[in-house]
Amino acid sequence: MRILGVDPGSHATGFGSIERVAGRLVHRLHGVLRPPTSASLADRLRYLHAELLVITRAERPDAVVVERVFLAANPRSALVLGQARGAILASLGEAGVPVVELSARQVKKSVTGNGGAAKDQVQTMVARLLGLAELPPADAADALALALTHAQAGPLASLALPSRRRSSRQAMTRLVLERRP
Repeated sequence: MRILGVDPGSHATGFGSIERVAGRLVHRLHGVLRPPTSASLADRLRYLHAELLVITRAERPDAVVVERVFLAANPRSALVLGQARGAILASLGEAGVPVVELSARQVKKSVTGNGGAAKDQVQTMVARLLGLAELPPADAADALALALTHAQAGPLASLALPSRRRSSRQAMTRLVLERRP
């Protein structure tokens, strides 16, 4: 199974690919896409779309994991980041690969054990888990962490867990109703 992780950004988009070989997770490649800073937003989005499409077609992943973004420093940043994610998702849709979205907190917890881990902690753990000789750039490490998280829990993540929000009274009522003859 080959998994590509993508950490979206309009100025730096990290990507990283891993593969399960004989029960082990093996690093394939990683990097950071950096559109020209002097380019217009439309040209930066076109660049991200085109470059990610090339990577996706070359890697032929079984799944692509993209970070789900839920907050940004300011409204303009959130809008531009959303547009970058849109270009990335359109590229993945064009490539015809299944896309999974995970939150940064979920990924950090999976890789480091701490949902609020710092970027350097993620970099260190990704390098250790994949046996890398040196730390990958932060954006690439985030992308590899996305891929690792999906590889470790992907099939299990789709299982429905019972809701814990039910009050004890609701649970007791349900239990009583289920036991009635």
